[in-house]
Amino acid sequence: MKTKVGLFGIGLDTYWAQFEGLLDHLKAYQEEIKNRLSAFGVEVADAGMVDNPVKAREAADYLKSQDVEIVFLYVSTYALSSTVLPVAQKLKVPVIILNLQPVAQLDYEAFNKLGDRGKMTGLWLEHCQACSVPEIASVFNRSGIQYDFVTGYLQDEDAWGEIEAWTEAARVANALRNNRMGILGHYYGGMLDVYTDVTKQSAVFGTHFEMLEMCELKKYRDDVTDNEVKAKIEEFNVAFDIAPECELNEIERAARTSIALDKLVEKHNLGSMAYYYEGESGNDYENIVTSVIAGNTLLTGKNIPVAGECEVKNAQAMKIMAEFGTGGSFSEFYLMDFNDDVVMLGHDGPAHFAIAEGRVKLVPLPIYHGKPGKGLSIQMTVKHGKVTLLSVVEGKDGVFLLVAEGESVEGPILEIGNTNSRYRFPIGAKRFMNEWSKQGPAHHCAIGVGHIADKIEKLGQILGIEVVEIC
Repeated sequence: MKTKVGLFGIGLDTYWAQFEGLLDHLKAYQEEIKNRLSAFGVEVADAGMVDNPVKAREAADYLKSQDVEIVFLYVSTYALSSTVLPVAQKLKVPVIILNLQPVAQLDYEAFNKLGDRGKMTGLWLEHCQACSVPEIASVFNRSGIQYDFVTGYLQDEDAWGEIEAWTEAARVANALRNNRMGILGHYYGGMLDVYTDVTKQSAVFGTHFEMLEMCELKKYRDDVTDNEVKAKIEEFNVAFDIAPECELNEIERAARTSIALDKLVEKHNLGSMAYYYEGESGNDYENIVTSVIAGNTLLTGKNIPVAGECEVKNAQAMKIMAEFGTGGSFSEFYLMDFNDDVVMLGHDGPAHFAIAEGRVKLVPLPIYHGKPGKGLSIQMTVKHGKVTLLSVVEGKDGVFLLVAEGESVEGPILEIGNTNSRYRFPIGAKRFMNEWSKQGPAHHCAIGVGHIADKIEKLGQILGIEVVEIC
């Protein structure tokens, strides 16, 4: 189902009888805006031209009935703020004010040669979008209405890039609200930074949390057939470069668990998951949890992100990155290289294989550090180029988003059967490490390709939470 956004234009009905053709021209511009919005993959609920307080009430009722995520307000010409406030008050969603002129620059010479001050005034009113912008902001500020501006002209691609980012943020907010996150097992004992208030997470993001049982996963695993295992190993070979030293029984063990994970996700209609388990040494559940990395990596690469150590907050961050189409790989800080001014981040899995630099390797680990057992793990580097780091932080004043933009760079990595990459930041490694840590995130974060801090900022506005950008 497409995400729904609202659109309405504002004008002043007094003008229409005074200036022939003005209303038709403004409606045509609004139709152009509607068509471009639709091209971004959203459904547009268009309330038409609102040019008096009565129509404002009607538009508010219509847009409210459409349950829009955000609303775009097209300032077509000067309009009274009384035609805007009723809509914003009723909808209670962010209002994106489109201050878009028809052209970048009026042809002043041709304009002044019209010789008819009535026609000249009508043409000016067709281009005077900026006139209402301060008035609307004044009223919104005094009314506590959440809003932002996009200023430019109809063929301004920078402006349309910003508008598209708003539609993406609205789509991600909708996806989070409809996300079902599974919690399998329990927290890693003593990792206090990872602990979270799932009620608060539901309140902020709208996420439904499904509490899962290891015995259900075991049931699915026990029912796996040999043909299913064979097909899953073929999938492993497509997604991974399987190291020759991987033992067949470990590959089959991971394949059986991967199939069971797929069935668990399907049964509960999960869009993300956080997990961790230990139990007594040698028990059946330990056999399962030590063979999950390959399967959870496949799920993560299919935009069903899975976070280890039961890091619910990081599963949320990974889901945000996944919905923006940038990946979102499970990471923690590994070490710092002060000579090269880089920070290394990685994890023993799961990973997001779709954003890897080259092929992803599936390799054996003789021991999982800090965890029971042994099994297969992922060796991967995040694609070189622009990256964004995201953490969902639960601070003393509530939940907020912590973001930083940097670059994944070439250089030596730790070939220990983990995901790890080298990251350079514009403020330098030392300052980045200090400023990121002072915000109080958990030690995990999600890493995605590209620079999307502006989109995350817009998502924060839609969700009504703070976004802190380090760099």
